Amino acid sequence: MAEAKIIDGKAFAERLRNRIAEEVAGLKRQHGLQPALAVVLVGEDPASKIYVSSKEQLTEEVGMRSLGHRLPADVSEAELLDLVGRLNADNSVNGVLVQFPVPEHLRQSTIVAKINPDKDVDGLTVTNAGRLASGLPGLVACTPSGCLMLLQDALGDLRGKTAVVVGRSNLMGKPMAQLLLGADCTVTIAHSRTTDLASVCRQADILVAAVGRAEMIRGDWLKPGVAVIDVGINRVPSRDPAKAAEGKTRVVGDVAFDEAKQVAGWITPVPGGVGPMTIACLLQNTLIAARRQNGL
Repeated sequence: MAEAKIIDGKAFAERLRNRIAEEVAGLKRQHGLQPALAVVLVGEDPASKIYVSSKEQLTEEVGMRSLGHRLPADVSEAELLDLVGRLNADNSVNGVLVQFPVPEHLRQSTIVAKINPDKDVDGLTVTNAGRLASGLPGLVACTPSGCLMLLQDALGDLRGKTAVVVGRSNLMGKPMAQLLLGADCTVTIAHSRTTDLASVCRQADILVAAVGRAEMIRGDWLKPGVAVIDVGINRVPSRDPAKAAEGKTRVVGDVAFDEAKQVAGWITPVPGGVGPMTIACLLQNTLIAARRQNGL
């Protein structure tokens, strides 16, 4: 059997950003409207700083306004919620995003609940989760949206396919399952405590791995020809023993890629698969929010 076709999320995300840039230019030209995304970063977490910087750069590249807000790690919850409230009330701001994780004294659930659902471009509010579950228009979490786009691009019509989502988080597993249901798949949500997880995975025509454990899903867990979407981002020691001894690492997914590509029909690499889609879908959500807020 031939090796799996690689699903190139990086190339797809670039095409999506180009399309968004064209639409943003059209909004400016026809309606004098420039969508704006406000990103709030609390503290000095190095990974979050890099991620936020990338979001802000790509926001500006597609022609949107990027409104960065940096708060100290010891900011009070009341001060943070006050800022979110002001961004909610500002009609020139279309999307509001607080970068997680936040310092331990701040409650993620309280912060998310404060965000106006119509500006909730991360798709995390209970309102948007309910809209998705009910089949109503809303803003959908970015990573699952990106995964669905990649699947539809690779496979075309998903109707009738058996999909297994490994992972049950509010950010990824649950909305992914809802999106696949909406695409007329038969969906199973599994997780690290599923009895005989391997046999559940072997049923899948589509397998989405979002369990957060490095290379947990092995090649012999897969049905031949399955489409594998690997959402995992895990740091493990370098393959080179000398580099590993120096503390050097490499990034792997939740799927054992070298094994899986011998069995699967399609597979996303890590990195370069799902990751680039997340920010592209964030920009798309900001565009959708701007259109809806302005009755377009």
